[in-house]
Amino acid sequence: MIRVLFGIFLVLHGLVHVLYAGQSLRFFELRPGMVWPDGSWIFSPLFGDWALRRLAGAACALSALAFIAGGLGLLLAQDWWRPVVVGAASFSSLVYLLFWDGKLSKLDGQGAVGLMINLAILATVLILGWPA
Repeated sequence: MIRVLFGIFLVLHGLVHVLYAGQSLRFFELRPGMVWPDGSWIFSPLFGDWALRRLAGAACALSALAFIAGGLGLLLAQDWWRPVVVGAASFSSLVYLLFWDGKLSKLDGQGAVGLMINLAILATVLILGWPA
């Protein structure tokens, strides 16, 4: 039962990344006034807003696919689910760190909650070795 719940959780976490992809591509606003990924501390000086948003959208879509695949792999009791989920959580964490605006305000709209979830997933899978 725990394996099923964790697999569903991973798929749902992946779907949240789809929402962030839509936000970055400006298909919709997750919250009024949310401008993520504009102002990225590392990418904004290198790229214009158009390229920055496309890059963030592609990265979030890739993270979403990896989380969904890993969650489905777990639900289907496949041996490959664990490295896929570890890769997804690591890549997603890197994405949110690189597209962060460098400020300590409005962190919830910049992936801070997702980053904490990713760290919890990594700890659960790598340190606790759970679910078996």
